[in-house]
Amino acid sequence: MTYDLMRGLHIISVIAWMAGIMYLPRLFAYHADVVPGSDMDLTFQTMELKLYRIIMGPAMILALIFGLALIWIDATQIRGGWGFLAKPWMVTKLAGVVFLIGWHHVLGAARKRFAAGKNTRSSKFWRATNELPFIAAIIMVLAVTTEFGG
Repeated sequence: MTYDLMRGLHIISVIAWMAGIMYLPRLFAYHADVVPGSDMDLTFQTMELKLYRIIMGPAMILALIFGLALIWIDATQIRGGWGFLAKPWMVTKLAGVVFLIGWHHVLGAARKRFAAGKNTRSSKFWRATNELPFIAAIIMVLAVTTEFGG
């Protein structure tokens, strides 16, 4: 039961994190076309800050905590060891996690540049990169659910 609870909480946390990590670049796409210092600029800054700090940050931390708990339960109670961490499906999943954490921080740095009025990226850039986390999620979910490569 503990494993199922951890898995459910992990999935819920990942959904919240993914929602934020996919929505923030969309906000940036609209924000990039706004005059710095305008009322809309301040509105976007508020929306972006709250999304990043209130939703994305806590959701990322919870997803990592529950994910680590799942790894520990798998290694100590289900799979009988830590060897599964070297399996191609798990390496793929962990590489995806590293990418998402990195992208999360790229978005955080971009949010700070928007707040300082120093955005250098176009709305086209943010639209083009908006789907990167979803592509990573597709690869990660398929890797884990099929356990490809043993």
